Formats: sequence, C-alpha cells, structure tokens
Amino acid sequence: MQIRLRTASFALLFLVSLPAMAADKVLVYTRNFTKDGKGFVHDNIAACVKSIKEMAAENGFEADVSEDPAVFSAATLKPYKALVFANSNNEAFATEDQRAAFKAFIHGGGGFVGIHSSTGSERDWPFFQQVQGGKFLAHAPLQKFTIKVLDSAHPATAHLGKTWHWADECYFFTNLNPDIKVLLALDTSMPLEKFSLEQPTLGKIKGEFPLAWCHEADGRRSFYTSLGHKIEYYSDPTLRKHLLGGILWVIAATKQP
Repeated sequence: MQIRLRTASFALLFLVSLPAMAADKVLVYTRNFTKDGKGFVHDNIAACVKSIKEMAAENGFEADVSEDPAVFSAATLKPYKALVFANSNNEAFATEDQRAAFKAFIHGGGGFVGIHSSTGSERDWPFFQQVQGGKFLAHAPLQKFTIKVLDSAHPATAHLGKTWHWADECYFFTNLNPDIKVLLALDTSMPLEKFSLEQPTLGKIKGEFPLAWCHEADGRRSFYTSLGHKIEYYSDPTLRKHLLGGILWVIAATKQP
C-alpha cells in the first residue's frame, strides 16, 4: 500500500510540474488603408473579429487582433501559427520591411487565412496574391445564389450538402494561383442579377468560378473564403463552421514557432 501511495504521489508531482501546453495563436489583421482615404472599409470587421475570438475561446486556440502594420516584424510574428486577414483591404503594409517580415513568416511555414475582402489587399504585390490564391476583381450585387460544394471532406465544407444556398456579394477574381484547390464554386445554372458571367477577365479554375479554396505549399497552408459581407453573417452557424474549419485546418499543420 505504501509503495502504491508513493508511486501515485510521484506521478501527481510529475504531472503538476509539467509546463502547461501553450495554445496555438493566430493574429487577426484588419487593416484597411489607402493614401487618399477613399478605400472601402467594411462595417462587418468588428463582428468578424468577435466571431473569431469566440471560436478561438471555444476551440482551444488564441486570437490576437491588430490593424497596425508595425506588427509585421520577425519578433512580433514569432508566436503565431497563422495570420488571419479578416476583411482587410487595399494597403496591408506600410513599409518594405513589413512586407519582408510577412514573406519570411510564410517561408518559415506560417499559415494564412483570408476572409471576404482580404483579396483586395496588396493588389500590386504578386507574392501576396500567390499566397492568398488570387486577387479581387469584381462582385455582383448582393443577392441570393447557389454554391456548389466541390469538396465535402475538407473541414471548412464537411458540414455542407452538395449545394449551399446563400446570399452575399458573389466575388470574382484575377491572378488566380493555378495550384489552389477549389472548395466552393458558383453554380452558374442560374444567372446572377445585374451581372454578366461572360466577361473574359473573370478568372476560373478548371472551368469553375471559385468562391473558397485552400492551398498547401512549402510546409504551410492557406485558406480563403469570399463569403461574409454582412454583419449578421458572423453569427450564422453555417458560416461560422465554414470559417472555423478553415482556420483549424491551417493551424493544424503549421510548424511550431
């Protein structure tokens, strides 16, 4: 009996002395900036951030938030497994050193998540577009449309059926990275109102107009979804599962800092 007690006491002491496992951390970045002050800023940013922080608390990771480009330095980015560009737009960075820090983070295995208007960020930097998967070109007026689910196994889409009926700004892209895997695509069997799909500049991947995708390269993962224009969408359980699945997929394989 004494041996068992001592063994149990030793095991308890060992467990107590173990350091707590640090939670995975993501940086949620929301900068919207143009030098002339005329860039569009979404009113959904606060709701988007709130949703991500709630999902983080419920799912065992941490989410810090910033709109300050000064966070892009090697030392500041070191604790994070992924960057979440949440409805950012236009100039994400203020200096070339900040762009270099972003590039080093990605090349070091850091993950990337883009939400809605993030494809409007860094429109003149091909590297950023390659990492994210594409650049925003145009969108149809907000309306109901049908989404085809092309991958029902990915964590961002596993909760969906074969189609998803949704109302949003239907985004179209250029400079699409040909290596992205399209998860959601526009169902073109019903034409959009007040928007022509015949425009030759609208980018496609394997004949599909992509709406959400993922990408794996150089030991890191990227996920992007074009959905999420309205404030109330970030309280919608279907969209939240979509976002959460993408974030968790990205951080699951990202290298430890």
